[in-house]
Amino acid sequence: MAKTAPQICKNAEVTSARRPSPDDLLVLLAVGRTGRYTTAAEELGLNHTTISRRITALEQAMGGRVLARVAGGWELTELGRDALAAAETVEAAVRSLTVDPSGNRTLEGVVRLSATDGFSAYIAAPAAAAVQRRHPKVAVEIVAATRRATQQRSGLDLEVVVAEPGSDPRVHRATALRLGDYCLGLYGSRGYLAEHGPPADIADLAHFPLVYFIDSMLQVDDLDLATSFAPAMRESVTSTNVFVHVEATRAAAGLGLLPCFMADRHDDLIRVLTDTVSVRLAYWLVARPETRRRPEVAALVDAIQTQMTEQRDVLLGLGS
Repeated sequence: MAKTAPQICKNAEVTSARRPSPDDLLVLLAVGRTGRYTTAAEELGLNHTTISRRITALEQAMGGRVLARVAGGWELTELGRDALAAAETVEAAVRSLTVDPSGNRTLEGVVRLSATDGFSAYIAAPAAAAVQRRHPKVAVEIVAATRRATQQRSGLDLEVVVAEPGSDPRVHRATALRLGDYCLGLYGSRGYLAEHGPPADIADLAHFPLVYFIDSMLQVDDLDLATSFAPAMRESVTSTNVFVHVEATRAAAGLGLLPCFMADRHDDLIRVLTDTVSVRLAYWLVARPETRRRPEVAALVDAIQTQMTEQRDVLLGLGS
């Protein structure tokens, strides 16, 4: 018995030593959601070295790698996803202790969203404001960019892209949610159409300059194909920013292929060839499943979906 007891105690010490720390799990949660040590460190108020040390300690406790290095950041391993599920339970338990005066659960944190210029201004911004009014401790960062879904989404919680990303190999370990459709139409300013006259038909468009994206810099295939309805129109003012398209069209640079929900806000823009030129595209939301489960992220997604529903007719160019 005297020899056996110390062995039992030793095994108990080993078991205890290998139990993952809740603090280390929460560090993994931050890295797993953002894909970057630096972003996680900023979010948690720690330095990069501490983040690295905590992850190493967690891997030692779990007996394997929880993160794998990928281009642009870090990705959860199979073991890491198991640990992240436990970390979410810890986080939920901690947050359940914090309620507002009405007894509702308090949400806090930063949600980072990437979306196209128009979506950022007219859908994401009002949605973010609605979340912030309801949850003052939630901050929303909006990065305006017109591009394909990124491969790792490092530093981003949500991405809104044009066209379905499901077959895109860049969408790795992420889910895609169709938010809804919007339409592009051809517009000219009142002054421009008074001087040049509106196009009579599709063939007539060959005589008009086009205001649109810079062809050589356009990354989104569906936007690139949007002009296939017409014969080659010579380029007028081109830009990577759709707000430039709107203002150049208003300034009589030519006919602009514009999102209806942006152009229809301006009384000086007139839509032409309405029945024949109507390009319908879709907005998709891309995110890691573990990110979507964050309560503050879920709140923003709900608010975005509400905006999309309320603005459906405007997005489709069917009126305000």
